[in-house]
Amino acid sequence: MHDIKPTQRLHLWLESGQDMFLGLGRVQLLERVEEFGSLNKAAQAMGMSYRAAWGRLKRSESVLGAALVEKTGPKQGFRLTELGRDLVRRFKDWHAEVERFALDRARQTFPWPVDAFSPPCADDRVDDPDTLRRTTCP
Repeated sequence: MHDIKPTQRLHLWLESGQDMFLGLGRVQLLERVEEFGSLNKAAQAMGMSYRAAWGRLKRSESVLGAALVEKTGPKQGFRLTELGRDLVRRFKDWHAEVERFALDRARQTFPWPVDAFSPPCADDRVDDPDTLRRTTCP
């Protein structure tokens, strides 16, 4: 029992009815859309198809009743709407706060030195955009 070195992992998301509309995978997808200016490139970077990314994005927008991305011009690129940027920021702040609280409580509760999960690195892949699969970081 003394050799245990636990790492805290939390999976947080928001749903409405039976539809999940905002979680870490969706936030990462939105961040990559903003970074690349392209839903296709964002999907590729996450190891998923354009169709899957588009479907998840549209389901989130349907639940919210508002757009999270908008077209940027004639080449049909995308950028986040004000709502999209705001929700990314709010989700990341909320997620970090919950993780800090949970880590503090885990360290008070268990007899082991509980570590925080290290944040995703650029080479991490997401097969299901709502579930991160770790790869080796440099």
